[in-house]
Amino acid sequence: MIVSLAGTRAFVTAGGAGMGRATALAMRAAGAEVFTCDIDATGLDTLPDDVVTRVCDVSNSAELDAIFDEILPGGLDFMINNAGVAGPTKHVENITDEEWRHCMAVCIDAQFFCARRVAPAFKKQRHGAIVNLVSAAGILGYPTRSPYAAAKWAVTGFTKTLAMELGPHNIRVNGIVPGNVNGDRMERIIAAHAATDGLDPEVVRDMYAIGTSMQCYVDPEEIADLIVFLCSDYGRHISGQIIGVDGHTETLYPRL
Repeated sequence: MIVSLAGTRAFVTAGGAGMGRATALAMRAAGAEVFTCDIDATGLDTLPDDVVTRVCDVSNSAELDAIFDEILPGGLDFMINNAGVAGPTKHVENITDEEWRHCMAVCIDAQFFCARRVAPAFKKQRHGAIVNLVSAAGILGYPTRSPYAAAKWAVTGFTKTLAMELGPHNIRVNGIVPGNVNGDRMERIIAAHAATDGLDPEVVRDMYAIGTSMQCYVDPEEIADLIVFLCSDYGRHISGQIIGVDGHTETLYPRL
């Protein structure tokens, strides 16, 4: 099976590190012209020269609009809504208004801003694919991470609704549940969880693995591979799905 995205254009949010970076590289390797953004220029500077990069705060619709104003006149085929933020690791009574709103702004508002801009273009050309990064927190409960869970459940509902709304226009919309992804972000999550619950970080690391049927962590490249597949012709009739690449997460909070 040869998966090719030759002759297509893709926009990946938060492509400076982790899953976004892996996705931008994988889509470029498959032949797509790739555009990406990140709030941190450091990671963007290490991407290949043929990946077009812009610094952007995705929670700011005006900054995203400036990128779309640049991209859309040349066409766009795929929108990968990867940007997200972990939010606070706190019990609900300790979460501030600002912490709640920032998590919502990055995790769900940004996906709405992007979908709002690409939908008219995709409808006009009668094709396109949107892939939204969900999370196991978008299908399960997640104690001490209520803003993140609420935002990611919103992404699940948004994905299902967009698939129904845009499907008649030959536009596919899917969500991906990454689970425990190796990398700096997962290390920060483990550290925050350990600090909040007074546990050793290695105990928390094991808890997350035990919470999956396969007792595993996954690599960012595994997420990227699925995104490329979903955007390719092989995924032309896959839509409205929330697909796990996570070893089947049973719980995000195993009880000791």
